[in-house]
Amino acid sequence: MKNKIAFKLTLYFSAVLLLFSIIIGSVFITLFKRHTMALHKTDLEERAVTMASTLSSFINSPNSGMGMMGGRQGGYGAYLRFLDEIAMTDVWIVDKDLRLITSGQMAGSAYNYADLPLDAEAVVEEVFKDNTTFSEGFSNLLSTPTLTIGTPIYSEGKVVGALLLHSPVKGMQEALLQGIGILTISIASALVLSILLSIALAVSFTRPLKKMKNSAVQLARGDYSAKTGVQKKDEIGELASAIDLLSVQLGIASRETEQLFKLRRDFVANISHELRTPVTVIRGSLEALCDEVVTDPLQVKSYHRQMLNESLFLQRLVNDLLDLSRLQNTDFKIEMQELNLCDVIGDTIRTAQHIAQSKNIQIQQEQDTQICLVLGDYGRLRQMFLIILDNAVKFSSPNGVVRISLKSKTVSICDKGVGIAPKDLPYIFDRFYKVKSSENKNGTGLGLAIAKQIADRHTINVVVRSTPDEGTEFLFQF
Repeated sequence: MKNKIAFKLTLYFSAVLLLFSIIIGSVFITLFKRHTMALHKTDLEERAVTMASTLSSFINSPNSGMGMMGGRQGGYGAYLRFLDEIAMTDVWIVDKDLRLITSGQMAGSAYNYADLPLDAEAVVEEVFKDNTTFSEGFSNLLSTPTLTIGTPIYSEGKVVGALLLHSPVKGMQEALLQGIGILTISIASALVLSILLSIALAVSFTRPLKKMKNSAVQLARGDYSAKTGVQKKDEIGELASAIDLLSVQLGIASRETEQLFKLRRDFVANISHELRTPVTVIRGSLEALCDEVVTDPLQVKSYHRQMLNESLFLQRLVNDLLDLSRLQNTDFKIEMQELNLCDVIGDTIRTAQHIAQSKNIQIQQEQDTQICLVLGDYGRLRQMFLIILDNAVKFSSPNGVVRISLKSKTVSICDKGVGIAPKDLPYIFDRFYKVKSSENKNGTGLGLAIAKQIADRHTINVVVRSTPDEGTEFLFQF
């Protein structure tokens, strides 16, 4: 019995059935005994009442020529002589003092008070109170468990004698024993059958559990492709489905973890690369100045300018990293309030025009309303639009045009620049992903990632359309 659950189920099921059988058997035996005794009493009572009525009619007959203590002649005497055969059991007729008037075929024999059934005195006393009564006991005369019934004999409306029928319950005991035997055989057969059925039930119950255990062990070992293979429409099936679902979720989580690890590794590599270049330039310039390798005032000024530009790049990179880290943190709350989107766009355009002046690029604005209320963070939305406008200016040709429009709560920023190649389009929102071009040599690769995070925090749908050498359009659907 290596299968402990199957053994326990079989044991418990059999124990419960055995206890149930004992209870049912006890109840059956008790009810069967009572029912049999009731039938026996009814039969004895009918015979006793019939015989007592017959005797009363003989006594009250004017032709009998005798009393209770008279001789036995005529029909009355013959009836007394055949009382046992008529009653099919032992019969006594006694007076109030328990003296035997007759006892059927035992009439004339030497029987005394002690030969009467036990409790005969109580029975006779009840009979002379005009009652028919019963007594159960053990007869010294018959040496067997017996049932005694007493019923009154009347003469001129008075009780003049008690007719006692004394019948052993031997037949009833034999019937009871036969019933117990049949019940025992039935219980034994049912117990054997129940053990077989419980074993089959236990095996069908534990087999899927074993499969689920094996699947759980495989999952614990890191094999997230493991499945239980259990298909049942019950609680076990629901548990198996939950384990299979857990396997799928763990597989997804594992792949996401691997992807996150790869992103983290790429992030460290990218940030290291981005930091190494300006730090190296600054260090090299400082060493040249400290070692007085460069002494010409114009060259010294050029080195200072280069170090300033590299430090500004580092500052911008650090700020972008901090912004991206905050936006990706779900615990970082942005200040959401109702605002006019037209004001945000106007403020962004005023700032972007200073950037566009260096390339003589015009920023054109179109909108179908002066009031467009949305829920958002003013500063973050301005930052998002400014990142896109800055890129539009950066990748546009000098003397070009950048158009920003607002229609039906959709903001469009469109340029006529170099566009984005189809192979680069799916990755433009990834951190540190930069298109290799002369226009983007000073970019950190974090701007679009920050803009996408701001849009996600505002549940804004972002759509990008781009054609190489024709231009790019960003759509922000509020």
